[in-house]
Amino acid sequence: MSESGRFDELLACPRCDKTPLKNTGNGYRCDACKVDYPLVGGIPWLFAEPDASLGEWRGRLHFEFQTLSQDINRLDADLKDKSLPESTRKRLELLRSASSEHRNALRDLLAPIDVQSNTGGYESYLALRTRLPSDQGLHTYYQNVHRDWGWGDEENAASVDQIKEVAARTDGGNTLGDTLVLGAGAGRLAYDIYREFETGTVIAVDFNPLLLLIADRVSKGESLELYEFPLAPRTLEDVAVKRELSAPEAAGDDFRLVLGDVLRPSFAAGQFDTVISPWLIDIVSEDLSVFSNRINALLKPGGRWINFGSLAFEHPRFTRRYSQQEALDLVTAAGFGTPETHEAVIPYMCSPASRHGRQETVFSFAAVKTDKVKAPPRHKALPDWIVTGKEPVPALQSFRTQAMTTQIYGFMMSLIDGKRSIADMAKLFEQQQLMSRQEAEPAIRNFLIKMFEDSERQSKLQ
Repeated sequence: MSESGRFDELLACPRCDKTPLKNTGNGYRCDACKVDYPLVGGIPWLFAEPDASLGEWRGRLHFEFQTLSQDINRLDADLKDKSLPESTRKRLELLRSASSEHRNALRDLLAPIDVQSNTGGYESYLALRTRLPSDQGLHTYYQNVHRDWGWGDEENAASVDQIKEVAARTDGGNTLGDTLVLGAGAGRLAYDIYREFETGTVIAVDFNPLLLLIADRVSKGESLELYEFPLAPRTLEDVAVKRELSAPEAAGDDFRLVLGDVLRPSFAAGQFDTVISPWLIDIVSEDLSVFSNRINALLKPGGRWINFGSLAFEHPRFTRRYSQQEALDLVTAAGFGTPETHEAVIPYMCSPASRHGRQETVFSFAAVKTDKVKAPPRHKALPDWIVTGKEPVPALQSFRTQAMTTQIYGFMMSLIDGKRSIADMAKLFEQQQLMSRQEAEPAIRNFLIKMFEDSERQSKLQ
């Protein structure tokens, strides 16, 4: 580890991709874009649209706090049932108490987000063609916090070993220099890399504020108490387990965290000796061919890209469901030498309080930058026909399918009048030439089963 880092020198505006950011003491500023990037809990908030992204996170977090409060109210209602078995009552009481503490602890942790203060609108996302992933919220990857800083020593050590294995086979070995960890999650891998390798400044980037606010406090030497809620608790007491989260020691000033988007990186081009992408390349929305070029642009000549994790390229297009060999071919096509690779079976999310957990065959590679390639254009999460509203909306096959599905759904709902039977509805489907009566009857029955189950579920929650 270096005695002093050069964090500010490594930053660049995520809007214009090139202008150095000025440290204002309470945040950063791009003079070219005339945009101020705040600090959130001391962590730079370097999204391309800082106000809008803060506004969206505040909205998401506010909703999830409401959901937590609703869950607590439902538990209170359930506990009024005098006929509950003693063991069930004990489980619900534990869950109710833990949920209340959990909500209060999260409020304290997320105080820097200022959940009640919403600024910035969705229009800013449209203008800049960026957006937060719609499936990410308060508890997305929350279990990783407990793995990273609680019970996951075996997995954490195994993860570092995979990176050591491939790094040792490339020039530079375990001397990583200035290192950028993209998609760092709760931060433990970045922290372990900082401690166990020869590094300069280590920067861990993620877009989830809860994960990085926890990582920030723990990596500075604090201990936090948070509840773990295992999906499949081993015992009644394991339904909610209070954990003490801590790091082996405090990290130095050259271990830094950044809240931002890995597809709109807020870093100067060609400045890093090492870029590490843990559990990332198969889940980002950008195609690997483009993302590989983006990694190349961040690295110095001769710098290394080290990847670690799964290769589960789930994508609607079959051409993008890459195999290992295809992934490596795309890496070499992006200006990298032949990657050094390694596979190993390691434990994955094996909480001592949960019946879930598995062994994962992880794939690692280290590839040296041999050529400079053309930097990819700024990532656009949204197409022009959505952003400007002036171009024709394309008649995508998925749109046509959804339109037909919606029409059939609406037609089926219109047939429910309290008088018609399933057989009557099937006859009308046949008359409309949607499907034969024999096909329609079981299809309508299955549809109504789902509608009935949904209505029952909702009524039980009220």
